[in-house]
Amino acid sequence: MGTLDITPLTVDDIDPEHRPSFRTALLPVLAVVLFLGVGSAVLKLDPHVPLLWSIIFTAVLARRKLGLSWDDVGDGLARGLLMGRQALFIIFVIYALIATWVSAGTIPALMSYGLELLSPQVFLPVAAVLAFAVAFAIGSSWTTVGTLGVAFVGIGSGLGIPGAMTVGAVLSGAYAGDKQSPLSDTTNLAAGVTNTDLYDHIRAMRNSTLLAFGLAAAIYVVLGLQVASGGSPPGTVAEIQSALSGSYNLTPLVFLPLLVTFGLALRQFPAIPTLVAGVLAGVFTTIVFQGAGFVEAWEVFMYGTSPQTGSDLVNGLLGSGGLTGSAWTITVVVAALSLGGLLEKTGVLAVLANELAQSVSSVAGLVAGTGAAAILTNVLTAQQYMSIVVPGLTLRDVYDEYGLDTDDLSQAIESAGTPTGALIPWHAGAVYMAEVTGVATTAYAPFYFFGILSPLILFAVAATGIGLPEPGASAEGDGPTPAASTADD
Repeated sequence: MGTLDITPLTVDDIDPEHRPSFRTALLPVLAVVLFLGVGSAVLKLDPHVPLLWSIIFTAVLARRKLGLSWDDVGDGLARGLLMGRQALFIIFVIYALIATWVSAGTIPALMSYGLELLSPQVFLPVAAVLAFAVAFAIGSSWTTVGTLGVAFVGIGSGLGIPGAMTVGAVLSGAYAGDKQSPLSDTTNLAAGVTNTDLYDHIRAMRNSTLLAFGLAAAIYVVLGLQVASGGSPPGTVAEIQSALSGSYNLTPLVFLPLLVTFGLALRQFPAIPTLVAGVLAGVFTTIVFQGAGFVEAWEVFMYGTSPQTGSDLVNGLLGSGGLTGSAWTITVVVAALSLGGLLEKTGVLAVLANELAQSVSSVAGLVAGTGAAAILTNVLTAQQYMSIVVPGLTLRDVYDEYGLDTDDLSQAIESAGTPTGALIPWHAGAVYMAEVTGVATTAYAPFYFFGILSPLILFAVAATGIGLPEPGASAEGDGPTPAASTADD
């Protein structure tokens, strides 16, 4: 996805009669923070309820304070869902893909071979590097985590590595590789909305991305040595391998679904057809190599897996919900996307972004403000596309006034926008990552070092001036390279 079908509103697009003031625009922001903070942290509610409270508050504000009709409110809710529809489709398919890959023996085989080849000391940095390589090759952090990441959680469990650390390492590699891939949707989108050549955008991000990922990898090396100092839990590796080999036919042929999925992604097929092909390959492998019946294989697709391997640990690792198991995740994402669309429709996002554009008075302030705007948009809209598009469209003219190149803007919005979504518990990316890996966002967030370091490096550049772009004549380019995106992040 390199473009959006719906262009977010700017201040000039909003009828002055219905345009919120800055103070009014702050009200739904404060309400969202209050409701999610109290609802999730204090009352321990699932995010659905505080998100519903936020939608109701914003809808009433739009109707009573801004004079919008109920049809306008409904249109805003629908716009959010329309802009995030690809994420919803991918969540549906990934849940089914994981279930079919478990029943096919693909994920069990990855776990078994991984336990033979990896040691606790090197597991975390190796997981991060492999996730980087796969995400760079296929252009999708979501697919990387939903396939390779799920297997790594099982391998790490056998090696005595906490699941939160494993997920943090996989996410770090997946998002770093995604940012440097010319096939990534967010990379193409950031280049497109800022009118930047795609490869100029990638080169502009390279140093900061590699620095953040290099620091993260170094921390994983240290963590791996500390965690592995006590060695693997006695007998755990043998227990897992015995349970896997006794329940699945672990021939190398069960890697067919993985080869089909990654092969199509490398050939730049779109995300949805690629993942559906992976599901079909999983069902085929389940029937041919695991001896399941046709109906049984498709029931796995629908309802997931409940393996009976004789090991509670392995049963827990390989249990999956299938297509129907995506309901909890989908409903959270629907609520979050609806809220984001309503905030966009009411002009709240446009007013906040415009206020930022009017308030900056230096290059350092502009760069730091761009990063802050991307993160705030992530928090409010729960989707990384909006975190790129809103500041990208709003601040293009400001960067031009300062004589900065377009890739300065594209680098800033993606450094802060793309990787931070997985740190926000109600964000579409975070909900997805937590559900497919079985590790809560609040648990893996402290170990997702790339997501923390990437925006921090951007803010450090703004604060110190080291590496800060110099104001001057903006470079004239030939226009952005056509989008090559094939997969969702």
